[in-house]
Parts: sequence; C-alpha cells; structure tokens
Amino acid sequence: MGDRQPHLNGAYYGPSIPPPTKTSHSHGRRGGGCCCLGDCLGCCGCCILSVIFNILITLAIVVGIAALIIWLIFRPNAIKFHVTDAKLTQFTLGTDNNLRYNLDLNFTIRNPNRRIGVYYDQIEVRGYYGDQRFGASNVSPFYQGHKNTTVVGTNIAGQVLVVLNGGDRRDLDEDVKSGIYRIDAKLRLKIRFKFGLIKSWKFKPKIRCDLKVPLSSSNTTSGFQFQRTKCDVDF
Repeated sequence: MGDRQPHLNGAYYGPSIPPPTKTSHSHGRRGGGCCCLGDCLGCCGCCILSVIFNILITLAIVVGIAALIIWLIFRPNAIKFHVTDAKLTQFTLGTDNNLRYNLDLNFTIRNPNRRIGVYYDQIEVRGYYGDQRFGASNVSPFYQGHKNTTVVGTNIAGQVLVVLNGGDRRDLDEDVKSGIYRIDAKLRLKIRFKFGLIKSWKFKPKIRCDLKVPLSSSNTTSGFQFQRTKCDVDF
C-alpha cells in the first residue's frame, strides 16, 4: 500500500475506459444501396426511376381529377341510335352462292346532352345475315349540336359470294317462306366530343341493330310492317 499516490486518497477507480471507436460511413457503392439523391448516378439509376414513377403517378391523378370535374360539369348522357325505317327490295341467294341484296335504312341519332356536341368523323354501316357480312356503306361525316336529333339514311346494295352454314341456311329458308328477314345492321364509328372549346380524343363505339325486315315484293308477310328498332351501343 506504500505505492499509493497521495492525490487518489486511497480510492481504487478500476481500469481506464477506452475511447469510443469511430464509425465509418460508406459512400457511393460501398454502402450496397441507394441512400440519397446524390447517389442516383452511382446506384443503377434506381432513384431516377423512382422520380419518373412519382411524376407519372402525379400526372395520372391530375388527369383523373380533370376528367371527373369535366364529367361533373357537363354530365354526359349516352347517345341513342334507332332504325326508324328499313326497306328490303331484294335478298336472293342463288345456286352459285351469290347473294343479291338491296336494303335501305334510315337511322335517327339522338344527342341528349345540353353542353356536349359530337363530331361523327366516320360512320360505316355493315349488313350481316347470321355470321356473314354481305355489304357495307359509308355515311358522310357531320357535326351534331346540343340536344339534337339527326336523321341519317343509307343504302346497302350489290352482290357477294356468301357461304352459309347449316343453321344460317335453315334460317334463310324460314325467312324466304315468311317473307321477313332477320338482318343485323352494325355501325362502326369514329367520334369526338366537344366540351365548349375543348375537343376530346377519338372514340370508336360499336352499334348493333337486330332487325326484322319484310321483303317489299313478298306476298307472304301478312301485312307485317317494319317496327322502329332501338340499337345497342357499346363504347
């Protein structure tokens, strides 16, 4: 005990505590991943992709909100299509499988919207019997104003080679006997909507009209007359 130092007053304080070790911070690729915007160029561009993704999400949200606002302001209603008159003067399938046809159709197109106009850039009317397309015609483009009903007429005439399957052939035999033909008119459209000064992109709705049309020269229709027919609209 004689070697004690006088200034310690005989107390024992134990071994000295070593200083804390310094923690090294990795930079660039040494850390094994992306950690900040400054490392974007050094970590496979993941930060850049993240920024682009966030921008795209933001744009999608803005476009969605704008579309919702436009819808709430204008409240668009579906356009309505009807076949108001149909006249069939020829529908004959020869032994050579050549179908000769002559069909007149009148449509009404109703735009019920108060603030929306419609550009009909293309209207193609196709005639079908069963699954077989037999003819087509085009209607001239036009613009339809607000709350407007437009009457459109077209003629599908000519001859074409048609091979009917068993079921369609039986249907045709029945239609020949009755003088009433089950014909489908399908419309292929390219339209744009006008909201004030704003014009939308092009839509391509599909219109289908299931018709029963009497043959004008037939004496077996028992006075059957064509009935106004509503068409199905698929946007």
